[in-house]
Amino acid sequence: MKNQTRLKGKPIRMAVLDYGLFQVHANGRIIGICGFVIQTDADETVLIDTGFPPKYAEDAKAATREDDLGSFGRVLSVTPDNMVGPQLAKLGLSKSDVTLMIQSHTHIDHVGDMAGFPGVPILIAAAERALPRPLYWSGKQSMDWPDAEYILIEEDTEIGPGFTVLLCPGHAPGQLAFMIDLPNTGAILLTSDAISRAAEIDEKFSGSWDETLAIHHGARIMKMAQDRDAMVIYGHSPDQWPDLKKAPDWFT
Repeated sequence: MKNQTRLKGKPIRMAVLDYGLFQVHANGRIIGICGFVIQTDADETVLIDTGFPPKYAEDAKAATREDDLGSFGRVLSVTPDNMVGPQLAKLGLSKSDVTLMIQSHTHIDHVGDMAGFPGVPILIAAAERALPRPLYWSGKQSMDWPDAEYILIEEDTEIGPGFTVLLCPGHAPGQLAFMIDLPNTGAILLTSDAISRAAEIDEKFSGSWDETLAIHHGARIMKMAQDRDAMVIYGHSPDQWPDLKKAPDWFT
């Protein structure tokens, strides 16, 4: 998607979606699972990520066993209210309002309802889409790619005025982050898992798919945020998540 503008309008508001809580075994860290909705002044609605698969709201223990997720941590709270449909409803929206889906990467807590938006284009890094199946979790590539139009990102790309998709491999082969400009809030950097929490920078991104790349891109996008005086919303920050404004409230 080089030199091609996908969105016609400028971002006018953004909301954080609450997809539940998860606890990491290794350090007891409790993390929020988030998605984002960005709306433009051209009546476009962009959805970034869809949280855990619906089976986790039905029976988290059974789903955890099926996916071997218990080796990493445990679901603390993923309820029907934490599914993408009810989260959109908090904003007065439905799935049919979504005009573009973006997958920041294809791990289990981000792709749960990727197939739930028929006819909606999916923007994703070319490196992720090149995989036989989405990464999902711990070698279990159990999901198929949905039948959809895929918009492939191979470099930092401005997909519309005030909306830049940043290619940041490290956490995953095609990890994406996002810089958006809002009328009142100004610039916001959505790091997704390119930087899951501020402490990950000092930890040198230990455990990432490619730690060297993660360090490089983490420093790169934080420099961008500093230069733009941007608000930073991390992918899974235990310190930031409890007080972070979420749907039904908007950043404008």
